[in-house]
Amino acid sequence: MNRPQERASVFGCGGDRLVGILHAPAERARDIGVLVVVGGPQYRVGSHRQFVRMARDFAAAGYPVLRFDHRGIGDSDGAARSFETLDDDVRAALDTLHAEFPGLRGSVIFGLCDAASAALMYCRQDTRLAGMILANPWVHSEAGAAKAYVKHYYGRRLLQAAFWRKVLSGGFDAAGSLRDLLAKLRATARGSQAVRGSFRERMLDGLSAFRGPVLLQISGRDLTAAEFMDLCQSDDRWRAALDRHNVVVRRYESADHTFAAAGAFGAAAADCMAWLDALPGR
Repeated sequence: MNRPQERASVFGCGGDRLVGILHAPAERARDIGVLVVVGGPQYRVGSHRQFVRMARDFAAAGYPVLRFDHRGIGDSDGAARSFETLDDDVRAALDTLHAEFPGLRGSVIFGLCDAASAALMYCRQDTRLAGMILANPWVHSEAGAAKAYVKHYYGRRLLQAAFWRKVLSGGFDAAGSLRDLLAKLRATARGSQAVRGSFRERMLDGLSAFRGPVLLQISGRDLTAAEFMDLCQSDDRWRAALDRHNVVVRRYESADHTFAAAGAFGAAAADCMAWLDALPGR
């Protein structure tokens, strides 16, 4: 069986040069493409090469893939930019993917962390989007992060034998931990006004308006994911957006933020493939 072909792709965005890698299926390509959007300090390879592995698996199954560096990251030109300002980069990458594979009827965006947030802010603008895979979306606020830390970190620590061994051995800084806990409780008490920032509103507007299938992948050992789920459970608008029939939520209790463990990555990748294969109209 022939292997998918990989080649560099250089394309323009706002006068700058963007660099990506195209993964072309060896056999007849399917009519859905996958665009891997990166966020944070990552470039197109991803943590522990996860985006390379995913792209190769998707292409082997027949899905054309483009993973790319947005402006200011990796090998691409331009000034560094926030995930809140990636609309033009995502559009240019989708233009390239569809130009390279003119038989595509649509594409799916995969995004992890703030790349998932960028996808939600973009999705209302482009009718070519056939779906989104969103892993541990970033909705950070001081109050939200403090709430997640108190609820999930401290609660888990109290149940760990190692924590109590440290306490009994005298190695536990009770005063420092108490100061940290009180500071986080004060941040939590400042209320939800910090949670309703502009980028979160744009994310919510995108998720609420998007009618295509959405796969949400949530890690069980990640405070970013915990903050996102806390927001969805405490805000009626977010809860309603997640409760729609087109949104599927998958939880991976042993997974960290980037699904670094082989078992967690394998489970998440398998769910991505099954979800892609089940997209309507193929």
